[in-house]
Amino acid sequence: MYRIRLNKSFILSENDPWISMKTYIKVSFSSEGARPSEVINRLRSLGFKPVIGEQDMVYEWGNGATPDDAIWFADKIHATLAGFNVLFEIETVSD
Repeated sequence: MYRIRLNKSFILSENDPWISMKTYIKVSFSSEGARPSEVINRLRSLGFKPVIGEQDMVYEWGNGATPDDAIWFADKIHATLAGFNVLFEIETVSD
């Protein structure tokens, strides 16, 4: 299960690129699922970096990303973690 939360300040238009944005992910592990190190390595392969705080990892976008890019990336994360028996929540915010 995953949830995409877009910050209210986003302009949700395909014609308006975002200046800069970050996607944060928070992962909940199961004792019946993959080891946390496996999950973290998979997320690192997508470009996520570990952070300390409320979120577990962050992906920093380049300039010009769009809402469609964020949705595509959510699907990519979902496919990457399929079968790992983890729950995750992502939040994309503009800088």
